[in-house]
Amino acid sequence: MIHPHTVVKFINDEIGYGLFASQDIKKGSVVWALDNFDRLFYEEEVRRMSLPYQEILERYCFRNNRGQWVFCWDNTRYINHSFFPTCITTPYRFELAVRDITAGEQITNDYGFFNIIEPFDCLPEADCERMRVMPDDILRYHESWDAQLEDAFAFFNDVPQPLSAFIRPEYLKKGQVIASGREKMDSILQCYYDPAVVALRSDDEA
Repeated sequence: MIHPHTVVKFINDEIGYGLFASQDIKKGSVVWALDNFDRLFYEEEVRRMSLPYQEILERYCFRNNRGQWVFCWDNTRYINHSFFPTCITTPYRFELAVRDITAGEQITNDYGFFNIIEPFDCLPEADCERMRVMPDDILRYHESWDAQLEDAFAFFNDVPQPLSAFIRPEYLKKGQVIASGREKMDSILQCYYDPAVVALRSDDEA
């Protein structure tokens, strides 16, 4: 479920569409939460599909820490990549705004934390040396993303959270206690898909 204060807009022929804030969204806001309408597919399910369906999923899905392909039913799929993302995923099935997002500004993720299958080249961004997203970027940049998330979680209890009804209760509680300083945030490394250890996790831990 995407934040209600967002809208899809056409950017240009090269990029296509993107997701933008229709109103200001405060740092620490949950911008997306996995909900019951989102579809999860295992790799073998995807590969049994015909090629046109595989191409759609490859374009619009990300993979979770169990290697499942997550297909978001709403406008979440229009979030574009940036090496300076406005939002970062967490181990709690939701994403946080890691800075204030102003009305009209694009909502972005760094696709490096989404367990992509193949590397891909990106459009250049000012003051950024990275030009390519790699499948294991989360192993390289988790410390930076963790620091941004820890800073954002400090505001979690103080900003409107219109998606709270769509967050699993245990994860909503986790966000609240992290914000209060009673518990430490789990590293974004928990979102990494490692086939060698995924069999040790239960579905509830995904």
